[in-house]
Amino acid sequence: MDRRELLAGGAAALASLALSKTATAAEAGSHEHHHHDMGPQTAGLATAAADCVQTGQICLNHCLVLLNQGDKSMAACARSVMELLSVCGALQSLANAKSKYLPLMAKLALETCRDCGEECKKFAEKHAECKACMESCEACVRECRKFAA
Repeated sequence: MDRRELLAGGAAALASLALSKTATAAEAGSHEHHHHDMGPQTAGLATAAADCVQTGQICLNHCLVLLNQGDKSMAACARSVMELLSVCGALQSLANAKSKYLPLMAKLALETCRDCGEECKKFAEKHAECKACMESCEACVRECRKFAA
């Protein structure tokens, strides 16, 4: 099987799946399914997590530049931001999905954001990137408190 046949077969399978899901939804009529619905308030948590990811990426890049220049004082900040990026990326996904695991992830994210914010606070006066990350962490902590288990 060459690459074209493989791609064509994959596209056909996806189209078939999409059609079967559309037919199933149409058969269900107007019934709305609210599996693990935690309400619209999860949008605020998803937004806060996304902001943490964005400011965290900028902060981490800044830390790496300074570390590359020999400033070893940024090592702990870089580590805390790396952890934050992993946790807040997952938090954003679970919040958008209104997952049943959201309370557990919010608890972990609350601790991760608190730790990262404390680390960034040490450099907030000197580096705008750290200050922005710290502020995002603080906002995310406030949102996480609403959901944390």
